[in-house]
Amino acid sequence: MTADVPPPLADAPHMRDWIAISSEGNVTFLSGRVELGQGSSTALLMMAADELGVSADAITLETARTDRTPNEGLTAGSMSITFGGAALRWAASALLVQMLDAASERLGCAPQELRAECGEILRNDASTGLNLLDFVSAADLSCRVADLARPKDAGERWKTFRDIPRMDLKERMVGTPFVHDMTAPDMLHGAPVHPPSMQSALVSLDLESLKARPDVVDVVHDGSFVGVVADTPLAAARAAEWAQKRGTWETKLVEASDPVEFIASSMADAETIVDTGNVNRNIGQWYETTVTRPYIFHGSIGPAAAVALWEGDEATVWTHSQGVFQLRKAISMALKLEEKRIRAIHCPGAGCYGHNGADDVAFDAVLMARAVPGRQVKVVWSRRDEFHAAPMGAAMATNIRALLGPDNNLTAFDVMVNSAPHTNRPGAGGTPNLRAAAYLANPIQPARSTDVPLARGGGASRNAVPTYKAGDVRVQRRLVHDLPYRSSSLRSLGAFNNVIAIESLMDDIALDIGVPPLDFRLQHIDDQRSRDVLERIDAETRRVREVPLPEGAGWGLGFARYKGTGGYCAVMVRVEVDGDVRVTDAFAVADVGEAVSPDGVRNQIEGGMLQSISWTLKEAVPVGGTSTTAGSWADYPILQFSEAPRLSIALIERADALPLGAGEISQGPTGAAVCNAVRAALGIRVRNLPITRDAIIAAVNE
Repeated sequence: MTADVPPPLADAPHMRDWIAISSEGNVTFLSGRVELGQGSSTALLMMAADELGVSADAITLETARTDRTPNEGLTAGSMSITFGGAALRWAASALLVQMLDAASERLGCAPQELRAECGEILRNDASTGLNLLDFVSAADLSCRVADLARPKDAGERWKTFRDIPRMDLKERMVGTPFVHDMTAPDMLHGAPVHPPSMQSALVSLDLESLKARPDVVDVVHDGSFVGVVADTPLAAARAAEWAQKRGTWETKLVEASDPVEFIASSMADAETIVDTGNVNRNIGQWYETTVTRPYIFHGSIGPAAAVALWEGDEATVWTHSQGVFQLRKAISMALKLEEKRIRAIHCPGAGCYGHNGADDVAFDAVLMARAVPGRQVKVVWSRRDEFHAAPMGAAMATNIRALLGPDNNLTAFDVMVNSAPHTNRPGAGGTPNLRAAAYLANPIQPARSTDVPLARGGGASRNAVPTYKAGDVRVQRRLVHDLPYRSSSLRSLGAFNNVIAIESLMDDIALDIGVPPLDFRLQHIDDQRSRDVLERIDAETRRVREVPLPEGAGWGLGFARYKGTGGYCAVMVRVEVDGDVRVTDAFAVADVGEAVSPDGVRNQIEGGMLQSISWTLKEAVPVGGTSTTAGSWADYPILQFSEAPRLSIALIERADALPLGAGEISQGPTGAAVCNAVRAALGIRVRNLPITRDAIIAAVNE
């Protein structure tokens, strides 16, 4: 294969891996990527349809099931379009080549004379009266995609349509597409009784009384796992709540009174991941800052859910997991059951960017379904389950020093990232990493997590390498494991905190030397695409920034190229501070290369900005003992609809560039812009997130 071939075609090289053709001639494209509510399925279908030369409604897309679609790994890291979409485009091109070859034989002409547009075959741009899909029977799906594909150049794409509405949106808004909505005539309902932590052991619980609760069909007890199977969801939930209040567990985990301080002060071994020279120099002035964030929840509007069916020695699970193949492998490890006997089928659930409770609830459902073979069991976690049992976004502390030379140019960056782990996905480290697997009678505790290598984007160290030029750069990372709280991947991983730390320091230096923050950034950027994004955000906001500000208001800027290799995003926000902080206006400019669906890209960036504002101003997981203490939304405030700012998104479109993804690019820049706007409004730097009234008072008293 050449270097240009999309990576997914290495493991799934044949057309049959990506295309299915029914006996009626209907064409279905197959993708291992999942739709999380981000609109990627629409964009993927658009890419296949554009390459094939048909309308998007002439073909269908099927996603993420272990018995039918290619294994494309996790839907994560803004890679669905970059890799998954490119693979579908190549597969569509290979199919088009075969159909045009067949049409050329009928017409008695060379294939090069033919092309497809709006489903019709044209010869030298003149109509032939032939329908492209009438030749689908000529397809030989055993062929290798890369042997046939000749994907269109940028100038040949998007001739007949540029954007289409989200194809799944109406059903999501008014229909019943979610796993939570699944029904069956004899469906049972399950609810787990979660121990306080994955290392907690069940000491006592009156199982006989639990079985006697109203409408309870069975109680599954395996080690410290207890699951209630009942006729109705209400009966299951009430029985599980009854058991939760009466059960006792013990654990030997060490408690931490302040987990953020514990992480920030850790002296665990540090790994140097970037070192380009001597950063310990003294020619110039050193500037330094530390930014911390607490553990944060995914905060999905709906809790995790799954449906499972056990038949004979085989299991089927319907799940909103981001990686159905990884989930299948994890269940296989936990139950010592061959992978081929497990089928995982993606079904929409509450959206989530990262590792939430979807995989854990799927395993809960499988364990309960095994006790009642032949009947589907639906398990929907309670909000308390979601807050106590799902993995959280990792707490972090990022320290950065920068050396400013006598000529006001930066000459060194020195970054130290202390963080709880970001990568405890199912199957990581050769263990299931499923919550219930850790407290079965034969428990399998998660392996000690490592971090994503920087070459693959990094985990805790994601975006810890500054975008800005400097003579020497050193980046070190400490993973802090000795806490009882479960953390894993959450949107942008370490990039959110690291970008805030870098951008905060850039602002502090610029203001100290009397240079406008935007000018100081441009002074330290050579990359033209970065410059374009920053100059465009300046132009987009110049008029509104010229309006005089009332007391307690300020503007702030944030910028980053995601992972150093992905999309570019600059954000400018306006805040007003009156005890609490409110973002009134937020602007973004992004460059994601080829924007397959411009509307979808804007939606992704808007969603990321709103979530980032919520993280920056409001979100912090309350903890106590060895577990979280949140039981409802009253214990975990998030940004409300009434607090959403006015948003404006501009794209720098580059049709001839590779698509870079948009799902996570706005997290860090938005958080940084808010932090910098608060500093502009108050004249003080709040370094410990979230920026609540108490955090502001603490910063004033530093």
